[in-house]
Amino acid sequence: MRPWPRVTLGQVLKHRKEFILLDDTEQYKRCRVQLHAKGVVLRDTVPGSDIKTKRQQVCHAGEFLVAEIDAKMGGFGIVPEALEGAVVSSHYFLFAIDGVQLDRRFLDYFIRTTGFRNQVEAQGSTNYAAIRPASVAGYQIPLPPLPEQQAIVRRLDALADKVRQVNEHIDAIERDADQLLAVRFRDAIAEAPMRPMAEVAPLVRREIAIELEGSYPELGIRSFGKGTFHKPPLSGADVGTKRLFSIEPGDLLFSNVFAWEGAIAIAQPGDAGRFGSHRFITCHADPDIASVEFLRYYFLTDAGLEKIGEASPGGAGRNRTLGLEKLMAIQVSVPPLSTQRTFDALQAKVAELKARHATIRQTNDALIPATLERIFQSGEAGHE
Repeated sequence: MRPWPRVTLGQVLKHRKEFILLDDTEQYKRCRVQLHAKGVVLRDTVPGSDIKTKRQQVCHAGEFLVAEIDAKMGGFGIVPEALEGAVVSSHYFLFAIDGVQLDRRFLDYFIRTTGFRNQVEAQGSTNYAAIRPASVAGYQIPLPPLPEQQAIVRRLDALADKVRQVNEHIDAIERDADQLLAVRFRDAIAEAPMRPMAEVAPLVRREIAIELEGSYPELGIRSFGKGTFHKPPLSGADVGTKRLFSIEPGDLLFSNVFAWEGAIAIAQPGDAGRFGSHRFITCHADPDIASVEFLRYYFLTDAGLEKIGEASPGGAGRNRTLGLEKLMAIQVSVPPLSTQRTFDALQAKVAELKARHATIRQTNDALIPATLERIFQSGEAGHE
């Protein structure tokens, strides 16, 4: 068959402005666009008195909404049914879709492709150059007949539904696995004695001498128990008066400013040779008393984080600092090593399961983008 004809969006969309003056006593839904073409979502529902700019635009379900500033970062999408009547400021543009020529769901899929994104990014010279309505009207879209658009949408919807089902199935399996861990951990510590961290996993501080010509790759700790990450190396000159401490695989690490939100990790073999600032608290589990994996799990439970929070006085964020003495005074449950190792073996199996799932998710989530590229590229070049 012949390639799909290409038309400008101005031929199938119409820029629509409908402003109202807000009533301070009325409630209004406000919507926003997510970046990277992730769609239009509810921002909040507030009384008119909370909205400073009283002149707002009214959205209608099925319209194409574009953010003036964020469009180059994928700030656009189709207004969902749930946001009918929501308001947006004049920094957004609303476009009514000619349903006789263009199925809005077809447009919704097309705007997620690189072909559309490249057109938007080509407008202006910087990531945040403002997009104008005339710019949007000039973008091109391949336009097969409406019945073919609808058939393509049905295929893509079916694929998206399968992707969702697989991800939901994986999520359910992982919830069950996490629940099993929680139950087994509860059983493991049920009658276990309590001992202070100073005995179980004392502090280890390996301060290094900074050389001006040296290179010092740093280590970071992610919050919410998500492990370590690597930072770019610092030169000795960049380090300046900052104190650095060496980190060894197997160390139990705490960020002294974010431990309260789960910035707790174990240094991995790949972290060898990296350094942490004075904000890193490094502990070494006594192998005759405790497993470092067991301790990490303990501190990431609600009870463990509560103890870390109590040892981190102050306000929010960087004002909440975990004290060394307070950490060393925390009492932790210490069941027999055999019990800890049995639990660690279960942890390892769950971690292996999640690693496999992560690969499946990555492949699964790539299906829709890859299919979109294939459909629209083949459609522009001709298709069977």
